[in-house]
Amino acid sequence: MSVLSYAAVAGAALVVGAAGAWMTRRPAPAARLDPVTTHGEWVKYARGTDSIRAYVAYPERKTRAPAVIVIHEIFGLTDWEPTVADRLAKAGYVAIVPDLLSSKHGKSPGDPDSGRKLIGELEPERITADLDATYAYVNGLPAVEKDHVGTIGFCWGGGQSFRYATNNPNLRAVVVCYGPPPDTADMRRIQAPVLGIYGESDERIGATLPGTVAAMQADGKTFLHEVYPGTGHGFLKPGRQGSDGPQVERAWKRILEFYSARLGK
Repeated sequence: MSVLSYAAVAGAALVVGAAGAWMTRRPAPAARLDPVTTHGEWVKYARGTDSIRAYVAYPERKTRAPAVIVIHEIFGLTDWEPTVADRLAKAGYVAIVPDLLSSKHGKSPGDPDSGRKLIGELEPERITADLDATYAYVNGLPAVEKDHVGTIGFCWGGGQSFRYATNNPNLRAVVVCYGPPPDTADMRRIQAPVLGIYGESDERIGATLPGTVAAMQADGKTFLHEVYPGTGHGFLKPGRQGSDGPQVERAWKRILEFYSARLGK
């Protein structure tokens, strides 16, 4: 509804002093490779006159892969979201996590309260434009199976994943993790099937489900959803209610089944 440095610094020997004495620089310890994928990298791509900073994770495979756009929480891009991309890469997908504060502010701040404040200042049109640029970038990567792109978002990002489906008819699969729905009048524009993942103890979002189901059904849209017992809002992220229980893996299993059926694998 974590993690990242992939560079290793080699040591070098320097010749110093008039007498030609050697001073050897001790090699810095090698950065620990992520156990999921060693093909993660930070990139920048254009969005008009601005640029977007993003993390991309690549799977180990011989063929082109479907892609997933990962949309972060209301705190901005943190260390956790790239681990989600790594997890998706392990499952066979190219995954990209755009920093949706970067085109306006350079990058997300480290302080979550500051990130929340800046996210609240973003206009929906800017978010859509950033996601459009992200879609175009990832869809154009040589490793990506063209036009096989989906989304997943968490909390605020879950709401943006759902809302972006009303603006991009080319999406193949949309996952909403405990995010609010878009306006019901906009749902008729959705073309992709939507999977909702919700916590049992999250009535703020859970209360929207009956209306969402009714609106999506009325418009002939595909909306699948599951509510996971013993969990609260944000349970897929460590430290949240239910994040240390079995429902996390159950939810991820369902998400990957959905992608396999709708995006391919």
